[in-house]
Amino acid sequence: MIPDWFNRDTPTTELAQNLIGCLLVHESDEGRCSGWIVETEAYLGFEDQASHSYQRKQTPRLSALYQGLGVFYLYQMRGHILINVVSGYPGQGTGVMIRALEPYQGRDLMAQRRGKSGILISNGPAKLSQALGINMSYYGQSVQGPGLRIDFSQRLSYAKLGVGPRIGIPNKGEWTHKPLRYYIEGHPYLSK
Repeated sequence: MIPDWFNRDTPTTELAQNLIGCLLVHESDEGRCSGWIVETEAYLGFEDQASHSYQRKQTPRLSALYQGLGVFYLYQMRGHILINVVSGYPGQGTGVMIRALEPYQGRDLMAQRRGKSGILISNGPAKLSQALGINMSYYGQSVQGPGLRIDFSQRLSYAKLGVGPRIGIPNKGEWTHKPLRYYIEGHPYLSK
């Protein structure tokens, strides 16, 4: 069931906060892996210098970003896949990056895929994609699956939501320091 807050009118910043505690699930031939979303970043579209849609940029690689709420916008950076959830209305180019997960199901498989254990399994956007076994075949797919999906029916409870600047966004003017990263304060799986 999709919650009321997951709608086109919900501001991207609010959506980024509400995704904290939801469960990201990947079902593959190797098995089911999932993790609680513990960190996100909001990207606000045309005016946001750090957004891929800044100044209405349009390329075939960005097509999913313009589809509107509820699809996965995946992209590769330095050979690693990063997962974003598109927000807003079609054509807005806004979205939320999933930055870190706390493993829930399939922890052994996730550790095997990463060749790491503990917090190093999924404490960063590229790490969590590798741990879950995500590939580009999910580009533009609904967040309700098949294969890759967000499970809104279960929530990880937490005490306090933190807010800070996004990570790895240099030279973007005022957008470098805007508080658009959301996270569970003190959580061990946060990205560095």
